[in-house]
Amino acid sequence: MPTTVLVAGFQGSMGQKATAMIKRDPELELAAVYSPHLETTDPAAYELPATTQVFNQLSAMDTRAQVWVDFSTPAGAFENARFALEHGMTPIIGTSGISDDQVAQLTQLAKEQHQAGLLVPNFGLSAVLLMQFAKQAAQYFPDAEIIEMHHADKNDSPSGTAVNTAKMIAAGRKQAPETVENPVETIPGARGANYDDVPIHAVRLPGYVAHEQVLFGGPGEALTIRQDSFDRESFMHGLNIAIKQVNRLTGFAVGLENVL
Repeated sequence: MPTTVLVAGFQGSMGQKATAMIKRDPELELAAVYSPHLETTDPAAYELPATTQVFNQLSAMDTRAQVWVDFSTPAGAFENARFALEHGMTPIIGTSGISDDQVAQLTQLAKEQHQAGLLVPNFGLSAVLLMQFAKQAAQYFPDAEIIEMHHADKNDSPSGTAVNTAKMIAAGRKQAPETVENPVETIPGARGANYDDVPIHAVRLPGYVAHEQVLFGGPGEALTIRQDSFDRESFMHGLNIAIKQVNRLTGFAVGLENVL
């Protein structure tokens, strides 16, 4: 039997890619879609299979979906994930902007509900490898900065991938970086955001999709790790794996590497 999937935020760029991928895979079934701003719940209006349920409010939702894939908004993704866990669905969150406190709440709720769940900062395999390599490099190069570059209509800054990369760099360090206290910024914000002594610089420009550089510096040498996602289709392989493997988890986890 195919795994039944609900996609929240199905009309967005990633949501459209996700629904197309699910429809192509005979091992998956697009059981339902959700967006709170829909004027009609007729699947034909969105060129969806007649068997796909369309919902525009959580209170009316009654679905046989097993996995909830979320590409909605930061404001909605947390409540969506809570709803999924409370109604027997396994959430896979691909939306940036989920806070550490919200992750802790979802982790506790998943434990109480005996459910699995997954927050994925980036579905690109190259991005997952970059984060792993960055954590390893931080053992030897504790001084690091991140430059992340995304499309102009990305609402949140910095990206979830950049924040997660900073977390992994901090976890990988064996010594503190040589940070400069009270750096002089002739223009406020010139040194970027700071997450656990990892400066993060966010770029938002037309023509970009998703790109990240991690720069490490040491005495007399430097190391740069970079990954580029040129098309959102590149994220679908990771999403496909996540949908099929997420229920092997025993609780709520962060990062695609947990199901690879």
